[in-house]
Amino acid sequence: MSSENSENSGARAGTVITWWGHATCTVEDSGVRVLTDPLFVRRFAHLRRRSGALPAPEAALADAVLISHLHSDHLHLPSLARLAPGTLVVVPRGAVRQVPGLRRFRTAEIAPGERLRVGALTVRAVHAEHDGRRLPVGPHRCPALGYVVEGASATYFAGDTGLYDGMAEAVGPVDAALLPVGGWGPRLGAGHLDAGRAAQALAALGPRHAVPVHYGTYWPIGLDGVRPHEFHSPGLEFVRKAAALAPEVAVHRLEHGESVRTEGPA
Repeated sequence: MSSENSENSGARAGTVITWWGHATCTVEDSGVRVLTDPLFVRRFAHLRRRSGALPAPEAALADAVLISHLHSDHLHLPSLARLAPGTLVVVPRGAVRQVPGLRRFRTAEIAPGERLRVGALTVRAVHAEHDGRRLPVGPHRCPALGYVVEGASATYFAGDTGLYDGMAEAVGPVDAALLPVGGWGPRLGAGHLDAGRAAQALAALGPRHAVPVHYGTYWPIGLDGVRPHEFHSPGLEFVRKAAALAPEVAVHRLEHGESVRTEGPA
């Protein structure tokens, strides 16, 4: 569970964050629901969901969806098909050309530094240090993004990213950070945060709250016995390392489908 119970914040103004597994979260702020990188399947490609039930139907209810990059565990067209018709899907600039299946959705393309209004919220795209290509080969034409959702509070969804110079300046002051701390296999390549690097990012960003994501959900079929601690441990490891590097931050280690309320600016 989290270092602060998800009910502790009571009825304070702020944002409600729900983690559905992997990089899929709902951010509710100022009456607007924003969904990140929806992945609503038991199995895709060589991966299967090994923890938690599939997200409830309410997980697909959103005013807008934020897609961080084109990898299929973040931009998953069958999961987008569960959205209500006309739901806005925000994607990196150039994504529709690279993924023609996006043409059946209402999309808005955005690049680092650009802003978009979604109801009462402002969504700002920020750089992510990650390979944004749809396939592991071919030209690199789309940026990978993180997003800052600004309303009653400011919430940073990092997508997939590694540490990079100027990260704190690019993101700016935020109240909550949703940080990837693991992956879907026994090794993490370049352009990712593990629990230790995510704690370093947290110390640089300095939010009031943090939620670890992108771990403990999907795992390659047939690799259950290969470094299984890489599947189970990143959340708890992040809690421990964040306590050492950023003790002033309340870290909420949510279970799938669990929510936490974070307060806005003091």
